Amino acid sequence: MTNQINKSLIDCHVHLAALPDGDNGCYISSKTLRSPLFRFLLWKHGLSPEKPREANQKYLADLLTELRASRHVHKAVLLGMDGAYDQNGRLNQADTDFLIGNDYVLKTAQAYPHELLAGVSINPQRRDAVDEVHRCADAGAVLVKVLANAQQFDPANKTYIPFYRALVERKLPFLSHVGYEFSLIGKDQSVGEPDRLRLALDEGATVIAAHACSYGLILYEKFLPTLHDLVRRYPHFYADISALTLPNRLRMLLHLRKYPKVHERLLFGTDYPLPVFHLAAWGRVGMGTLRTLLTTGNRFDRQVEVCRGLRLGFRSIGDLISPVSVQSFR
Repeated sequence: MTNQINKSLIDCHVHLAALPDGDNGCYISSKTLRSPLFRFLLWKHGLSPEKPREANQKYLADLLTELRASRHVHKAVLLGMDGAYDQNGRLNQADTDFLIGNDYVLKTAQAYPHELLAGVSINPQRRDAVDEVHRCADAGAVLVKVLANAQQFDPANKTYIPFYRALVERKLPFLSHVGYEFSLIGKDQSVGEPDRLRLALDEGATVIAAHACSYGLILYEKFLPTLHDLVRRYPHFYADISALTLPNRLRMLLHLRKYPKVHERLLFGTDYPLPVFHLAAWGRVGMGTLRTLLTTGNRFDRQVEVCRGLRLGFRSIGDLISPVSVQSFR
């Protein structure tokens, strides 16, 4: 584990948000567009849904500006968001709240190769899931991200074994949301339980459990024993620390600082564009450290400093992923 944090860190959990502009392959439902969280993010970033191209350019420009200004983080894995699919493997737009297409993710990452990496999203329920793994790997993807709660599939479904084997073949880590999902409307929250990831692990896939297996409901962390068991059983199991400073997840952050043996499996992430809070550090760090946190506006750096102040160790996903070798992508 690297305790000396420097500019070599890669954030493995950064969302590429985009409004549909007619040709970027993205989609957002009217229900999601009206949701309080989405409206807050639009307001926070000064984005206008009436001008999607300008809004998308501004979101990306703001992200790059903050990333380049970071003292600790030099790259970010941009995450796409696949939709929900029916039993025939076809896109079910009626049950899809938000879709950020893989082509848009790949093209954006390729436009800024010094700062951005492509984290595509592939719902294993889609009928071309295996082919999409190979296509995206050829185009330079470094991982595959899913959010089963919103994408309406069960990661433990054995029909997805060929999909997991394709991930192993292409050496693509499988980053899966864990816990309750608030941002998008989850139909079955149980599919976000970390036990559902054992099938992928048994097939040899490198699995990254988002939010360090935090349940996300403030009061208790029922997945803490599962996290310890997965770390013990599977050397290719990891968890990212994204969103752990949010009030509903900080209990897991405070738990993990007590278990240094787990820190070797923790990967740095923020869950950008969500905010990074310093609440967990109050009363637990010295006044000098607290002053640093209060004056650190950069979200990437604040995540580093909060976790460093609480003596939570972590690694960079750069330790896991292969150098990107990109074929021609159109």
